[in-house]
Amino acid sequence: MMHSQTDPIQVLMVDDEQSIRRLAEKELAAGHRRIITAGTAQDALHAFKKEAFDVVILDMSLPDGNGLDLMAQFQEMRAEIQIIIITGYGDIDSAVQAMKMGAYDFITKPFSLDRLELVIEKAYQRVCLYRENRQLRQFQSAQPHRKLIGHSEGMATVRHLIDKVAPTHVPVLITGESGTGKNVVAQRIHSLSLRREQPLITKNCGTLQRELMRSELFGHRKGAFTGADAAHEGLLSIAHKGSLFLDEIGELSMEVQSALLRALETQTFRRVGDKDEKKVDIRFIFATNQNLKQAVESGRFSQALYYRLNVFTIHLPPLRERQEDIPAIVEYFLGRLSTTGTHFKISDRAMQCLLSYDWPGNVRELQNVMERAMILSDGDLITDKYLPKEMVDNTPSTSTNYPFLQLKTLEKAHIAKVLAYCHGSRSRAAEALGIGRKTLYRKLKEYDMDI
Repeated sequence: MMHSQTDPIQVLMVDDEQSIRRLAEKELAAGHRRIITAGTAQDALHAFKKEAFDVVILDMSLPDGNGLDLMAQFQEMRAEIQIIIITGYGDIDSAVQAMKMGAYDFITKPFSLDRLELVIEKAYQRVCLYRENRQLRQFQSAQPHRKLIGHSEGMATVRHLIDKVAPTHVPVLITGESGTGKNVVAQRIHSLSLRREQPLITKNCGTLQRELMRSELFGHRKGAFTGADAAHEGLLSIAHKGSLFLDEIGELSMEVQSALLRALETQTFRRVGDKDEKKVDIRFIFATNQNLKQAVESGRFSQALYYRLNVFTIHLPPLRERQEDIPAIVEYFLGRLSTTGTHFKISDRAMQCLLSYDWPGNVRELQNVMERAMILSDGDLITDKYLPKEMVDNTPSTSTNYPFLQLKTLEKAHIAKVLAYCHGSRSRAAEALGIGRKTLYRKLKEYDMDI
């Protein structure tokens, strides 16, 4: 497994012999490997609490502590850490005991630097495998990736802001009503960022138990509170090198807000029960459906945190303010939600009902309505009889007072607008519309548009 040149392996060497430490710093350090050394157990613990090490090279004989005890402390603080034991020929029993405790490997003095380098690289591969498995478990319950559909003025602004901020490291605050797609924007920011090969960790703060908020975000050490029977890595540790998306940020307690502000400003945090802080490298993305300014005024949200979050804001308009995007969103859901291979179509009257509705639940509600209609439909045509009764009853039977007088004309104009935006590229236009290329060609033919 080749290691990224921009993300060096973090190695801590703990040995009381200064000559060995100097040799390691001189010979083991490389462009893809960073070596920090410590001569005592106390210095090693201090360094370990400050830096996010991947591999530890640990001498069993230290002037102020037992190597096995120190190893247990390292493992308790960071479960994924891989430890390579250094021992003398006369102390093989300690090395065997360390292996039983979970050490990656051991080498005996005097040792070969080439051999040590090889063991470090292999140990790091195990670290990467551990992290990949952990991230996979983290993502198993995540929603599938969705697209930003629509080219209304509001969505064009959203896309422009995403393109500008994604390559930076600036924290982003996404605002908008529930169901407008704030999580989709967060995914898009991450996918266009320099961290796209690393995980995007997502958490809805509204689902956190108030008494466990700090532990969930920052982690805790074993015995930190009643019930803390084992050490726990918080979301900040898991998101190291990647992005952390915290939805419903306004639900956090004031105490946790204060700790989060420090993490934002210093890229350090402290686990519950720990005295020392740990460094992390995280891109923060936040979202809320609340008016945080009003929350600050009422004392429910930290003013300092609000100003820190409000550096770069992306506001998602509600669906009722971008009704011209509804046909494209509907087409996208008809294609994405179909599991039978059937290409669903929608009648003009059904589309008129969708365009007339106020959509208090926004895009999420539209998705639910389309999914229900597809289940109820006897064929491949979605008509108004498959829509919620209140939606149909509140739609005029004629389009006299409706701003979109001819739905086909509306869709044709929208397709033409998207094609122009994509400089005539059919494949890019189909992707932007959320439909397949065959569907786009069929519509171009249907509307007698130049293909």
